[in-house]
Amino acid sequence: MGLIEELFIVVFRIATILPLLLAITLFMGKRSIGALPVFDFLVIMTLASVTGADIAQPDVQHIHTVVAIIGIALLQRFASQMIIKNRKVGRWMTFEPTIVIHNGKLLPGNLEKLRYSVDNILQMLREKNVFDISSVKLAIVEGNGALTVQLEGQKENVTIEDLNLTKKSPGIAYPVILEGKVYVSVLEDLGLTLSWLHEQLVERGYKNTSLVFYASINDNLELHISENEYRSEGPAFYH
Repeated sequence: MGLIEELFIVVFRIATILPLLLAITLFMGKRSIGALPVFDFLVIMTLASVTGADIAQPDVQHIHTVVAIIGIALLQRFASQMIIKNRKVGRWMTFEPTIVIHNGKLLPGNLEKLRYSVDNILQMLREKNVFDISSVKLAIVEGNGALTVQLEGQKENVTIEDLNLTKKSPGIAYPVILEGKVYVSVLEDLGLTLSWLHEQLVERGYKNTSLVFYASINDNLELHISENEYRSEGPAFYH
């Protein structure tokens, strides 16, 4: 097989595979093109591998690729129906929603299960314009890895401007303790000392920082603490 013939085969496969993939994606439904659950992610990855091999390797039988794509789509459609109809199957094939913050407190145990660090959660909160954990009533890592946040009622973005009221905000909360480690440089930037922090902790019943999983200070110098013992409180999604 000459080079020109091979190139023609590649162009022909691209022209036939892309419309087929479009039809297959529409057949599988919106689940497969939104924020992907883990099973749909695997389906998309498999489709990409099969399609890439077909286009890049002219010696691969084109009809085999077409049958494989259709078979994968049918499997995904069947699995989607099973997930919808049978909750146990859905739990087995997808990640469960997991609570990571409840009533302003981080849940270290749930973070460990997800293999998420405090920094991961803080970044995801900042992406939602939330800079203080104490303002979060509930935060949930969904099955697709996205973070859903419910703020405390009085801190939600409501139309208080219509009432001609001024909304008071503590501003940004600065982490000063992460997993028991004190960040002295943050204290110094805020004009505070290690002694001040120690006094605040003692007043709240914490004799040493090893009892503190996370602590932050806002612009009003208010200390917020999530303790290590606060591991898995909150409503469960599955029983």
